[in-house]
Amino acid sequence: MTKQFNTDDLIAANSAALAHFQSVANTALAAVESLAALNLGFARDSLETSAKNSQSALSAKNPQEFAALQAKAAQPAAENLMTYTRTVFEISSGAAKEIADQIKSQFDQLNKAAQENALSAAKNSPFGSDMALAAVKQALETGNTVYANLQNASKQATELAQANIEKATTAAVRATKAK
Repeated sequence: MTKQFNTDDLIAANSAALAHFQSVANTALAAVESLAALNLGFARDSLETSAKNSQSALSAKNPQEFAALQAKAAQPAAENLMTYTRTVFEISSGAAKEIADQIKSQFDQLNKAAQENALSAAKNSPFGSDMALAAVKQALETGNTVYANLQNASKQATELAQANIEKATTAAVRATKAK
């Protein structure tokens, strides 16, 4: 006798999916909130710095002094921009990792349920259904492999982006120090 989906199973599955969606949405909103706060803070700091630099520039007595003041202001501005860029990346990649972990957890639960249902169906199937069970098992294994490969590619892309941001930050700071 095979187990059939009943109303309680359907309600439970829908409730779990809704809870999962809400969790992912909350994570995304928290990241947006963090980015908004970062952007406002960066804009405020940039405005204050720009006002101070303008005041300094107005007090310059000659073009050489003006150029020196501009060069002096360039390094902190570049460092602030690099810090901002790094923070945006950290917030974005952190949220992406958290969402990916949530999706993986949901995938693992669905995969486990599919395997349990396949085994249950195989135990209750008539003689000769071994081929169908083998096909189901192969499909699940293939799905798991594809998912694992996708996760690895995503992780490598994130690591590459982080390394490139680090290199760009270092190069920008060095360039402003050299002036």
